[in-house]
Amino acid sequence: MTVTQSPVFGAADVLAAVDDLAADAREGALETNELRAVPADLMTRIKAAGLCQLLVPESLGGLEADPMTVVTAMERLAKADGSTGWTTMIGNSTLFFAWLDPDLARQMLAGDTSISSTSMFAPLGRAVPASRDTLTLSGRWPFNSGCDHAEWSSVGMFVMDGDRPRLRADGQPDWRFAFFPARLATRHDTWHALGLRGTASHDLQVDGLEVPTWHTAACLFDPPRHDGPLWRLPAFAILNFLMVGFPLGVARRALDEFAPLAPTKRRGASETTVAEDGYTQYEFGRCEAAVRSARTFVFDTIGEVWNTSVLGDVPSESQIAELFAATQNAMRASIEAVDTCFTLAGSGAVYDTNPLQRCFRDLHTARQHIAFNPDGFKSYARTLFG
Repeated sequence: MTVTQSPVFGAADVLAAVDDLAADAREGALETNELRAVPADLMTRIKAAGLCQLLVPESLGGLEADPMTVVTAMERLAKADGSTGWTTMIGNSTLFFAWLDPDLARQMLAGDTSISSTSMFAPLGRAVPASRDTLTLSGRWPFNSGCDHAEWSSVGMFVMDGDRPRLRADGQPDWRFAFFPARLATRHDTWHALGLRGTASHDLQVDGLEVPTWHTAACLFDPPRHDGPLWRLPAFAILNFLMVGFPLGVARRALDEFAPLAPTKRRGASETTVAEDGYTQYEFGRCEAAVRSARTFVFDTIGEVWNTSVLGDVPSESQIAELFAATQNAMRASIEAVDTCFTLAGSGAVYDTNPLQRCFRDLHTARQHIAFNPDGFKSYARTLFG
């Protein structure tokens, strides 16, 4: 494997690389949708910049970027093109290497900062112990975004005890991620979807794959194998850092597309433009304020969580619940903004070539991801109720 060194080191360098690549992602958005995958040359450049290892521990050769940088990077890529932003985001499933033995993870990544991973952590696989050190894994996992470009795959499975999942010492089902080279899975061409059409989110399947037990990890139950501010956080909190920028970026694209359109658009034989309509002014202003407010809530909450962790403490349950609520709020405000802009833009927005149509499709598709389920609001409310 060719060893490459990422040209980005600090936050400013990461974001400079993102801005350079975002311009090409924006220009090639139609091609990405038609290919149903990010073009290989663009994805190669994204990976070469280390942008699929933003959350890999520095000790493993990754960037281990701070969460504010990660959110901003994903936001800018998603603004340029939803499919490119989503594929890059899921490519950062490399973060789960932090749960493996460090020497093993270092060997698997081989010092190559261009490696990416796809992931589908729902426990749709079944693993049967074949020996003390080996599991036999079978399963089929949908929604493996970016699988056409990924070197590794991490998928959810239950380790079985007869016809039931084996129980861990803490009484939880033995739900783990299995890590294996993506080329070992059969790829089923299934990705014909409403939105995020250019993400190659196909099904992957393995039948009787032998997986060493040390290539598995209970990422949702056990702590990562590293120390530092990022690794004092639960896995779902780190996932929130990675994912919350996506809806904010798509919403920003929709708002920025509609603002210059409104002063030039007239409905039917109207003598006034859409921008002069009081209802349009109210709705657009409300959505602009809501998205900006949601973004501020995200960065305020992340800042509090990050400051706590940097000081050496573990963030409280209420801080983590607030982070989840901020993520849900970002999606809610973004969906409303995209829907409003799409509606106010009129019939011209329905064409595939219209960026507002892609924003609409992409965000409604992304909303189905478990990270954006509304339970975050309930958890937040419970902490407020004491």
